[in-house]
Amino acid sequence: MLPWSAFWEQNYFADTWPVLRAIVTNNFVRGAVSGLGVVNLIAGFADLAMVLTTRGRPNDSLREGSGRLP
Repeated sequence: MLPWSAFWEQNYFADTWPVLRAIVTNNFVRGAVSGLGVVNLIAGFADLAMVLTTRGRPNDSLREGSGRLP
């Protein structure tokens, strides 16, 4: 959401360097930043789901007699 807000255009570095302003305000760059944000959210939710689903299971490797040699 941030690349499409007015806050994105009020950038100190973009105001200082006009070449950077042309890159930052490009719609393709804004879309890429938004896409990376979505990928980051999906990866975070996948990690969270994995943690929550494995939280209740006992860990067999910590039990005695799990097949490991002493």
